[in-house]
Amino acid sequence: MKVTFYSNFLTHHQVPFCLEMQKLLGNDFKFVSTVKIFQWRLDLGFKDLDQEYDFVVRAYENDEEYAKAKKLADESDIVIIGSTTDDLIEDRLKADKITFRYRSRILLFTDGFWKTILNKEKWHLLYQRHLKYRNNKNLYMLCANAYGANDFGALGLYKNKMYKWGYFLETNHYDIDKLIEEKEKNEKMEIVWVARFIKWKHPEIALFLAKKLKEQKYNFKLKMLGAGELEEEMKRKVKDYKIDDVVEIVGQVPSDKVKDYYEKANIFIGTSDSNEGWGAVVNESMNAGCVVIANKKMGSVPFLIKDKDTGIIYSSYQELENAVKLVIDNKELRKKLSKNAYTFITEKWTAKMGAENLVKLFESIIENNEIEIKEGPASKASKI
Repeated sequence: MKVTFYSNFLTHHQVPFCLEMQKLLGNDFKFVSTVKIFQWRLDLGFKDLDQEYDFVVRAYENDEEYAKAKKLADESDIVIIGSTTDDLIEDRLKADKITFRYRSRILLFTDGFWKTILNKEKWHLLYQRHLKYRNNKNLYMLCANAYGANDFGALGLYKNKMYKWGYFLETNHYDIDKLIEEKEKNEKMEIVWVARFIKWKHPEIALFLAKKLKEQKYNFKLKMLGAGELEEEMKRKVKDYKIDDVVEIVGQVPSDKVKDYYEKANIFIGTSDSNEGWGAVVNESMNAGCVVIANKKMGSVPFLIKDKDTGIIYSSYQELENAVKLVIDNKELRKKLSKNAYTFITEKWTAKMGAENLVKLFESIIENNEIEIKEGPASKASKI
């Protein structure tokens, strides 16, 4: 079985899954990178991973590589389309060969009615990506966002052909009981926030939380990792709120060093809104045994967090504040949520499980005997 995955460029979040697919399929798995890595990612310290793995075809590099990418699109048994130019995959779609799109949400549903209704580009993308071939029998959807099934279902698309998907990161293994005990030795309850300092990540919510916790005499330290256009404004807000003694804006941290902060933290807070297609920070913090308290609007949250079991889901600021205080005040709950988060992300949502489940699904479709994967990656996605 030949499987080809098309995306912009290879990221560190995709590598573990691709390596597992290579283990299962060998040279019959290829990753087609359609654009060169963005300079801003290089400036932030990310590597050009397209150059490091032999399963990558760099369609943007030259005519020969582009021809390879086109041939793979035409001849592979299964194609997964994350992002690609229409000319690469149009012949395949016209022939109705087995193809999986890989999307988070429909842009029409994330930006408000009037911004959407007047945006010709969004309508064009909706047509090209989803409506043009809506009657294809062999076109499926991997939902890289828990709300994708709501969006596609509202338009009557991919009926009974949507599956749970997302990011599967490299799994770090710990003696989780020992790690939790080390966290419990923190003199102050350590809270970590990891994101770019941009509007829809809402760093201001984390700072307001710190202000309220300080006013209520909680013993804690908030560390904020990241960089972005709002960083200086947030630093001013720290001074205005007089919380410089309980908040540290760490700044940009290399991706391989972020886990050091997770390993020491008791609590991770995710404050992004619905513009967060997935939110790999949730995977990362769960893997390091943090208690995850995250906004339900984040794309990964309903897939990864079972409320009061593998973390806590909030819908409003007050729910966030109440959840953080509950976790600070309740050691046994804190330990339970930490351990359950680690167990879930290292046993039930891994790159290995994602690859194995997806290959099982592919094989069953090819054999016209579609199986039902009960839970986790590649299980049926439904409206929430």
